[in-house]
Amino acid sequence: MGATNLTIPARKGLAVKIKAGQTFTVVNTHGTQVVDTWAFNAADMAEFMSMEHTRAGLRRLCTRVGDAYLTNKRRPILTVTDDTSPGRHDTLVAACDVYRYHQLGHAGHHDNCTENLAEALAALGLKATETPAPLNLFMNIPWELNGDLFWNEPMTLPGDGITFRAEIDAVVAFSACPMDLLPINGKDCVIRDAHVVVNVVN
Repeated sequence: MGATNLTIPARKGLAVKIKAGQTFTVVNTHGTQVVDTWAFNAADMAEFMSMEHTRAGLRRLCTRVGDAYLTNKRRPILTVTDDTSPGRHDTLVAACDVYRYHQLGHAGHHDNCTENLAEALAALGLKATETPAPLNLFMNIPWELNGDLFWNEPMTLPGDGITFRAEIDAVVAFSACPMDLLPINGKDCVIRDAHVVVNVVN
């Protein structure tokens, strides 16, 4: 079994096709970069990894090693097989878009995860039927019992990663989140690249 190391460019996206049973690891190369992640049924782009269906199925906000993320048809699509990070991954926050940056006071266009998803899929000749809520890997959004949310920097160290096994043939997309108006990508708000290691089954 070999492996292919792919770069998720800073501020941009990447999509890859993953076969059922194949594993891949998303690496927080610099320790501070949030990676928005989506997965789609390769045979039906209208079926996708769903945060709301996963939360209901698992009855918790964050997955653990051995847990499977579910699709909007409540079928397993990605299973967590290992996680060397502190395990803080957000399942609540929508992908950033131009409207989010305008809301935060940015004038004009800003790179965003919604467009990164569309462009990454287009590079494979694919198009999503909608922009699902992403799995925000390494994003540290703690919550309080009163319902308050906080936008904190990642707890990860350089090289931390999370590994998944695809349960069906899937298209998996990633965005090195370009949010630089809040400290979710570190106190310096500098956007960096990340990497995906895809295990190649011979």
